[in-house]
Amino acid sequence: MKRFDLRHLKSDFYNKMGELIDKELASGEIGIFLFEKGEHENVMKSAAFIKERGHILMNSLQFNHVDWTIIMKKA
Repeated sequence: MKRFDLRHLKSDFYNKMGELIDKELASGEIGIFLFEKGEHENVMKSAAFIKERGHILMNSLQFNHVDWTIIMKKA
């Protein structure tokens, strides 16, 4: 299980999240991604991003008032 903090990227975190999934996670490994929620559409887009890439979205929850956490398993 690895945790990645993408809050510094604001709403432009999708490419980095994809890169980290590809390079830093082994097949079957859990990834925890923390990002700045910003507009609520970032939450929906991030869940769709994980699913579209064929991975398993395990959880998506609000971390605090401004941050969101996605927990996924690499397929």
